[in-house]
Amino acid sequence: MNPGEEAQRKAILARLAESRTEIKRLLEPRADEAGEARAENDTGFPRSRTMRALMSGRGLGAVGATAAGLIMARPALAWRLIRMLPTGALLRMGLARVLSGLGRPSSKP
Repeated sequence: MNPGEEAQRKAILARLAESRTEIKRLLEPRADEAGEARAENDTGFPRSRTMRALMSGRGLGAVGATAAGLIMARPALAWRLIRMLPTGALLRMGLARVLSGLGRPSSKP
């Protein structure tokens, strides 16, 4: 391998490591939520860390943006995927999240 290819390979590996770190940071609960997440882990829903991350505010925004992009780019594929999903359960989850958020006082100033 010549020095140019080696430098290019190192740059690619550095970008991969950086993107992995960013993904891990996005999926990990924030420090102030870590205590809540541990307390809810035994009895709360959803139990998996991935679903908790997706159901957080940032996760829902990312899922929504991905779904909107998929629908605009490939509507037929999006429709096939929607038919495969358990849409009733997903809608109940989303509705429960919205309704539980209505009763809480806002933490924003």
